[in-house]
Amino acid sequence: MEYTKLGPVEGRFADLIWTNAPMTTAALVALARDALDWKRTTTYTVLKRLCDRGLFLLENGTVTAQISREEFYAQQSRE
Repeated sequence: MEYTKLGPVEGRFADLIWTNAPMTTAALVALARDALDWKRTTTYTVLKRLCDRGLFLLENGTVTAQISREEFYAQQSRE
């Protein structure tokens, strides 16, 4: 699967997930609030976008990585 590049803010958010996954959405909202000063709605919007791109999976309130940080950046360097 081909993944698109991440913008700087999306990259910081994705790194939060990769560092802490698997995690609950409540924990992710708290992390994003503290690290990025985001509201809950912003966190869910960006999470949905990254899930749609195949990077993460949100299932039953738990966020997991579909691809590791290393795999993602390795693909980016190949492109």
